[in-house]
Amino acid sequence: MPPRRQPPRPQKAPTHPKPTKGGGPGLRERPPREDLVTQACLEAFGAAHREGRLADRALESTLRKRAQLFANERRAVAERTYALLRRLRTVDFLLGQVRPGFSALNASRQDLLRFGASRVFQGESAATVQRHLGLDSQDGEALAHLPEAAAALEALPREERYPLAASLPDELAALFLREFGTEAEVAAEAMNERAPLCVRVNTLKTTREALRARLADEGVGAEPTPRSPLGLLLDGRLNAFALPSFRDGLFEVQDEGSQLLGLLVDPPPTRVVDACAGAGGKALQLAAEMKNRGELFALDVEEGRLEELKRRARRAGVHNVRTRAIPADASALEALQDLVGRADRVLVDAPCTGSGTLRRKPDARYRFTAALLAEHVARQQALLARFAPLVKPGGQLVYGTCSVLREENEAVVEGFLAAHPDFSLKPAAERLPANAADAAPAGYLRLFPHRHGTDGFFGAILLRKKG
Repeated sequence: MPPRRQPPRPQKAPTHPKPTKGGGPGLRERPPREDLVTQACLEAFGAAHREGRLADRALESTLRKRAQLFANERRAVAERTYALLRRLRTVDFLLGQVRPGFSALNASRQDLLRFGASRVFQGESAATVQRHLGLDSQDGEALAHLPEAAAALEALPREERYPLAASLPDELAALFLREFGTEAEVAAEAMNERAPLCVRVNTLKTTREALRARLADEGVGAEPTPRSPLGLLLDGRLNAFALPSFRDGLFEVQDEGSQLLGLLVDPPPTRVVDACAGAGGKALQLAAEMKNRGELFALDVEEGRLEELKRRARRAGVHNVRTRAIPADASALEALQDLVGRADRVLVDAPCTGSGTLRRKPDARYRFTAALLAEHVARQQALLARFAPLVKPGGQLVYGTCSVLREENEAVVEGFLAAHPDFSLKPAAERLPANAADAAPAGYLRLFPHRHGTDGFFGAILLRKKG
């Protein structure tokens, strides 16, 4: 029988590091002003859930307008909003069981109850949450009965329980069940946990151990990532972007799985193309691996993202990146004629459903549909075919996604190889450290939160024949 680790049950309140004011050690922060935190939570959640804005942008907009919030209050807003988005379907189902007429309540009262239920599942007592949110006795009683409703949900047959307990749309839940089998419950549980704060050392400026020592001087503990030789896991709940070491360009915030995908490229200091560069997370990693030598072409269809890459490159001390905005359709190849057949490496880190990054982008699950998946697959196939001509004979095309779904991963690669006999699959394990070999048992890089502690990532190395 598959394990049943869901739905979440109210738990003992977690122990956090001693809070500090202004990032320095030893000074206790003042208790959060619950009324201001709640107002901000409701605004950010409403923008994401009711207006359809991306959660990170909704949160950023809300916090920008609320400059009066202290650092610990801003963290509380972010953590509570994301915690609710991760568990929204579960919370709504359980509130429907314990609060008669929940679906008929006005939107503000529904959202207040949602935050209350989410906080109970995070370990706070129902009585404390009721007091902080100013709930009446009926709503407070509903929160107190959540454990009983959670137990009843857990007792349902698996096919009925899993989508609700995992807080996934039915279509995505069915794919997770197919993909993970008996691990589906554990996989969804890991997707619904808060992701660790992981950074990548900028080897153009420092080493991992030197950065670790610098962070310690700044009052931040850090441990090496278990698989990536470039990463550190930072302790505590802090704003990494406010650290002096970040401002000095010594690190970038980047998931360990993303770092491992970057390692598949193994870029020589000659000519490398990052075909879907975005704001440049992996481009900066590749530039550091190239030791600022050669040419690294960072391509994207949005000029604004490339401008952000330029700013990040200046901070990181990167000099070998050449940014280039390209058309979004097949005419992009016409704009890249100077690179056709000349690139030693081409990275296609393709847009995808983001099904591997639900810890960090919890709202992405609610936008998932079978039609959206089909659109992504068609785009991924087109991108591989579009950028493959840039690879020179003997060069390599690296395909990656932050998806855990086979339709976007193995199926896309298999289709590409069938249509392009001049390419073949090169085992990903050959590019990974020995302690990461478990992430590439069948030729591909496959990372999952519940197995590797990273976001979900896929990677494949496609070698072009010589001559």
